[in-house]
Amino acid sequence: MIASLSGKIFVKQTSSLILDVQGVGYEVMISSRSYDALPPVGEEAFLLVQTNVREDAITLYGFCEQEEKELFVLLNSVSGIGPKLAMGILSGISAGELCQAISCKDIARLTTLSGVGKKTAQRLCMELSEKVGGFAVEASVAGTVAGSEAAVEGFAMQDAASALINLGYPRSTAWQALRTLQQRDPEAAAAMKVEELIRLALQNLA
Repeated sequence: MIASLSGKIFVKQTSSLILDVQGVGYEVMISSRSYDALPPVGEEAFLLVQTNVREDAITLYGFCEQEEKELFVLLNSVSGIGPKLAMGILSGISAGELCQAISCKDIARLTTLSGVGKKTAQRLCMELSEKVGGFAVEASVAGTVAGSEAAVEGFAMQDAASALINLGYPRSTAWQALRTLQQRDPEAAAAMKVEELIRLALQNLA
């Protein structure tokens, strides 16, 4: 079973990449957060990997951080949540925020994530609230150090992405439009309200 990969990024997309490891190309599924954390095409990268084996396919899921990989495994242990939905959840919310939402049984926050309805959110809280307790404590400490502004920025971006997805745009397209805003002017994007983020993202998508 493949547990990690190190090589040169050959192709990089919002939901997957091809990593060239000594001449062998490995296709690896990633979250949008891992996409942001990874270097551009042509540069070296290291990924922690979770190998998913089925009768008809072997799929690799890659992560930049151990915490995200462990959460992916936990999410997959919940009834009704497969690898694709787990990656979608990790794309829409940071690991720390997810742990806090589950630990605090914040159903309203969880149901803002694409593909997560009320029943799924309830299952997440019921089955994982105790298991993510340690993660939530670590996230709380990290959040205190980082400051509340970063959390506000994260919520605004996530809410804007959810709104675009609800308008019918694919998840990857919605996040790509928002990432474009961040890349143009990170400080301005961080200060924008949800409504402004949506308006400018729609202009990029027009």
